Amino acid sequence: METILGLCIGVGLSAACGFRVFVPLLVMSIATLMGWYEPAKGFEWLALPAVCAALGFATLCEIAAYYVPWVDNLLDTIATPAAVVAGTLTTMAVSSGEMSQFATLAAAIIVGGGTAGVVQMSTVAARGVSTATTGGLGNFVIATGELIGSVLLSILAFIMPVLITVLVIVLVIVVARWVQKKRQNNLDQSAY
Repeated sequence: METILGLCIGVGLSAACGFRVFVPLLVMSIATLMGWYEPAKGFEWLALPAVCAALGFATLCEIAAYYVPWVDNLLDTIATPAAVVAGTLTTMAVSSGEMSQFATLAAAIIVGGGTAGVVQMSTVAARGVSTATTGGLGNFVIATGELIGSVLLSILAFIMPVLITVLVIVLVIVVARWVQKKRQNNLDQSAY
């Protein structure tokens, strides 16, 4: 049961990494420092005040960069692989010791990295549409939504991990169907 709960927390944190790379890591560090959460073996560094301060600074820089038109699109090229790595790390940090190292790593890559990657790709698509339609001037709305989503998912992943996991799975299915529908529409239009 502890393994499933850890994976559910990991899914929520990984989805949050898809919105903002550093916010979930900062929330994990704060939770660790406050004694609300004990990270998995090897992730004790999250409890260091210097790490929390560094994550706080990185979070502020990331948030500010997403409010600069066109810089946000450039940042997405870096944030996409970084989100996958962060999603993998957050899932590993909440995984229990009940699984072997190989199983933990495999689950973290597939569940954590995969979830973060899907969420990040959907935000890239949304920002691309916003940039194309508003010249980048409307991207602050997307940046604000992503920030709120990341903070809420990061906190709620610890409070209601199973509910958040169900919501993330539904979100992934909706996004996948939307992408499939868009592709089909593009194929239908190119046939004419």
